[in-house]
Amino acid sequence: MGTVKQLLELDKRPLLQHVLDSVRSSGVDEIILVLGYAADTIKQELELRSVRVVLNDNYRRGMASSLKVGLSAVDSQAEAALIILADQPFVRPATFDQIIAEHQRSKAQIVIPTYRGFRGNPVLLDRSVFPEVMDLDGDIGCRAIFGDHMEGIAKLPVDDVGILLDIDRQNDFEALRSAGRRAEMEKTVFETVELQQRELAVAAPGGPELVIVGRDAMSLALAKLGHLLRFTVTVVDPLLSAHQVPEADRVLHRLDFSVLAPSLDRNVVVASRGACDEEAIEQAVQTNSAYVALVANTKRGEEVLRGLRMKGMAAENLANVRVPAGLQIGALEPEETALSIMAQIVGERNKRLGAAKSGVKTLLG
Repeated sequence: MGTVKQLLELDKRPLLQHVLDSVRSSGVDEIILVLGYAADTIKQELELRSVRVVLNDNYRRGMASSLKVGLSAVDSQAEAALIILADQPFVRPATFDQIIAEHQRSKAQIVIPTYRGFRGNPVLLDRSVFPEVMDLDGDIGCRAIFGDHMEGIAKLPVDDVGILLDIDRQNDFEALRSAGRRAEMEKTVFETVELQQRELAVAAPGGPELVIVGRDAMSLALAKLGHLLRFTVTVVDPLLSAHQVPEADRVLHRLDFSVLAPSLDRNVVVASRGACDEEAIEQAVQTNSAYVALVANTKRGEEVLRGLRMKGMAAENLANVRVPAGLQIGALEPEETALSIMAQIVGERNKRLGAAKSGVKTLLG
């Protein structure tokens, strides 16, 4: 961002102040603020009423170090902790309360909010999983423990797109700030998303189909390649507008493969970066997609497949899920990764078509 992100001004208040004020308006019992880099500067700019500040001197070691410092400071009588991000100013106080209520109702070990099928933040951790988080190290978050608790996770649908909205790039921030006051910013963000929901496209024509779940640079490059090779391209993401991916024949803003026309030539690439990996693969397999691949490293892929087996999916149905996605060409850039995946899709599709033609000849013979 080129500066201390927590102090970027929205409506004449620091970004982090908006987050703290929203948390104060919820039913949480205790607010712990973990600071590391530029801690003194940040504290001077914030109104910290009812906030306990703890310092992470080892912040250079990554996200896990902040999680451990924060959980160590939680009251010993607390039943759970919400892990709230400093760059998500649009999460509503009512959403925090919904997550807490779900934990009290279900007694789940982990509660994850979802919007239109996509996971977001904050995540609630039951005290029973604190020790596992305390064992983490490096630049990883609490998602690292999810694979060991598939049966203890509660996914909570919420009507709050704020759980998906964070500010990671300067242009993200400038787009919000141009809207003016916070109320106008929220109106701009939520109206844009609602407009996008009306951009669902028409039924797919015949021919090969490419479904891409996710909106990162690799996904957009893959959409271009699919269009070039005359695939019907569908991109699935809750925040992507159609003009951002002109090569797509349609943009879906809900993770719901049931709206797709039946196809024997559907190729699905899941590149959601953890937002809905398991859910997207499950839907792709259940709709008999010819090709299913996950963009992830081998360790993450094993976690996802193990979680799906624990949910009851048959091992034989998961055997052909490609992890990592694509041919091994030493890809470094997003465009190279997209090329490796498209090459794999074309190669396997041609094998299927060749086998089908051979079967017809044998039958006729």
